[in-house]
Amino acid sequence: MRLNITHKTTYRYEDPPIFSAEVIRLTPRTNISQHLVRWRIEPSAGLSAWSDAFGNVSHMLVVDEPRNRIDIIASGEVVTSETNGVLPRDEGELPLEVFLRNTTQTMLSAEIRDFAHGFAERVSENALDGLHQLMGEIRERVDYHTGSTDALATAAEAFAAGRGVCQDHAHIFIGCARALGFPARYVSGYLYDGEQSDAYVAGHAWAAAWVAGLGWVSFDVSNCKSATENYVSVAVGLDYETAAPIRGVRSGGAGDEDLDVEVYVSQSQQ
Repeated sequence: MRLNITHKTTYRYEDPPIFSAEVIRLTPRTNISQHLVRWRIEPSAGLSAWSDAFGNVSHMLVVDEPRNRIDIIASGEVVTSETNGVLPRDEGELPLEVFLRNTTQTMLSAEIRDFAHGFAERVSENALDGLHQLMGEIRERVDYHTGSTDALATAAEAFAAGRGVCQDHAHIFIGCARALGFPARYVSGYLYDGEQSDAYVAGHAWAAAWVAGLGWVSFDVSNCKSATENYVSVAVGLDYETAAPIRGVRSGGAGDEDLDVEVYVSQSQQ
């Protein structure tokens, strides 16, 4: 499938900072399920690029003068293939043990830990089936509500509230999978649903767990399924913080900041 993607982020400042530095992870990964036809990040002037510890293509944008508005636009075309939601390890990938380490956002409360341990027997009998059952039960317990949490929310907070967004679903699944002994990682990216007429206000996020004999198996808790050719992965990490599309620091400026995000995903007619 050929997918056209545009991701626009706009910062507006009442009292602009005198300096800002943004780490941008908005370039889709290259693997057996997808490859880039073309991709561009604007503004391109002054961008420095590198590959981070998780193999994500990253860019740094430095703005060293006051600006009331900063626009960051990533756009291009990606060709995807069906892999039944399974990917092999990447060359040079971090050891699997790294993905057993929890973070603030994936740390389990006693309530979630008890919930996760309820799947221990099921995953020992059949790892894949047990993890799919875990995904379904999380979706049943935690309703999807746009805007119900923010980027700093934790798995424990969303589970206790019984509602969240795709980021929260991924964090809860990751924490549970790790508690059951499965390396698990956070995936940020895009989902083409075939019905988009307006801009999304964010990208998408899901989880992946390492299942011996298979590889990295994707689990999109929000949609209760594994990734298909409609999915485009951009960055992976231990949690949202390590795979966030844009994270930055600023100096100066004391006014309010407004953030607008627009994401368009469409199928190419070529």
